[in-house]
Amino acid sequence: MQAVQGYYDGAGIRLLEKVHAKPNQRAIVTIMDEFVTPEKTVVQKNLRGALAQYASAARRAQEKGI
Repeated sequence: MQAVQGYYDGAGIRLLEKVHAKPNQRAIVTIMDEFVTPEKTVVQKNLRGALAQYASAARRAQEKGI
């Protein structure tokens, strides 16, 4: 059993710590009377293909042999 901190953002519960849980694993949620200031979360995105909009079809043929 492990305890993690989090907060309710009005739509769902956001955890402030990483959790190693398996699907369908039971959990106990306790709502406290204390309030926290939520920290801004950093969303990591996959950057693969992020610059595709700047690719030039005309230069693609020139770059193929490089």
